[in-house]
Amino acid sequence: MFLRMIRGTLFRQWKKMLMIAFTIALGASLATAMLSVMLDVGDKVNQELKTYGANITVVPKSASVLNNLYDMEGDSSGAYLREDELGKIKTIFWAFNIVDYAPFVNVKSELDDGSKVTVVGSWFNHHMDLPTGEALDAGVASMRSWWEIKEGEWLDESKTGEDADAAMVGTVLAEQQGLHAGDTLHVKGEAGERSLKIVGIYDAGSDEDEQIYAPLNTAQALAGIDGCVDSIEVSALTTPENELAERARRDGPSSLTVAQYEKWYCTAYASSICWQIQEAITDCVASPVRQVADSEGAILEKTQLLMILITILSLIGAALGICNLVTASVMERSSEIGLMKAIGAQNGAVSLLVLTEIFITAIFGGVIGFFAGWGFAQIIGHTVFGSAITMRGMVIPIVAVLVVLVTLIGSIPAIRMLLRLRPAEVLHGR
Repeated sequence: MFLRMIRGTLFRQWKKMLMIAFTIALGASLATAMLSVMLDVGDKVNQELKTYGANITVVPKSASVLNNLYDMEGDSSGAYLREDELGKIKTIFWAFNIVDYAPFVNVKSELDDGSKVTVVGSWFNHHMDLPTGEALDAGVASMRSWWEIKEGEWLDESKTGEDADAAMVGTVLAEQQGLHAGDTLHVKGEAGERSLKIVGIYDAGSDEDEQIYAPLNTAQALAGIDGCVDSIEVSALTTPENELAERARRDGPSSLTVAQYEKWYCTAYASSICWQIQEAITDCVASPVRQVADSEGAILEKTQLLMILITILSLIGAALGICNLVTASVMERSSEIGLMKAIGAQNGAVSLLVLTEIFITAIFGGVIGFFAGWGFAQIIGHTVFGSAITMRGMVIPIVAVLVVLVTLIGSIPAIRMLLRLRPAEVLHGR
């Protein structure tokens, strides 16, 4: 009998039930889309920011001390890092968060006309087999992705080889020297000289436009520092720093308790990743680029807050819509409900009947809304971030709980009105 009454109501008031299902589907779809994007937006924002450069720099410990004392930024003062330890960066606890890195060697050089120029040696699209058995393609081609190639192309190590006498020249230097892609440039360094074939002219929009970028081995030969590098730039996916991370950075990890240290070490804070890099690389100091790290945290927090606010507002709107529709449904059925009470139905039984009808409709609307929201999330992902949004398993139970809560809250005013209905008054038309 109970099921027959529910089926009869659903078919008899199908238009109102369809409107309730549509309202719930709208709220569920927005909640699903926003939660899916919010839970995945951290990686997406970090990936977007990674295209604008590294967020961690690694320098020799002695050079870091001199820089701090005498403001000698960019001068390694004869201190170097070991090239054979570069692979260790991908062996730290947060190895999978290291998305790219590259070593750098800066050599003060001279051209044939006596002009002073800096030759920067680095990886371009360097392939390396890591100690973990993985492979990595890293270098400035991905870490300087905003560079605009005016002539020629990116230097390709797979074609030219790491030891090839090839180079890329900045637009300012190229204009001063009248250089073009395909020309040969003779450079004299501190410990040798090379004739470099220009494969590309780049526009970086900074002081790098006055420099020459060459393979790492070429710059090492010019400087006479085989197997050494001046610095390393690391691009890592990080978690916005909180009070714990700030304390570890300010006072050092030794200031933390054992529990705090484990939590800090096992969270992808920029400071904890820097600490782990220092553990892997001999005599180095790793430090986050504060502007990039702070921007990541601020952008991520504001983006997530926006998603939460949209979710809350959509659910409030859904609850108000459900409240109006369910109340109207109960008012239309007041005679039916009064009759049920008159023949002995208790308030609990009548309330259960109405709620069951609403929740059946809510399940239908929630399922449709979830899949619609998942589609919206993919549209947002491809439109804003250029990639798909990853499905997080926790979204399903969260949306299910939210649909139940919104449906229940929206039904409360109608249930209260139902409980106040008096059979005698309703049946007499009052």
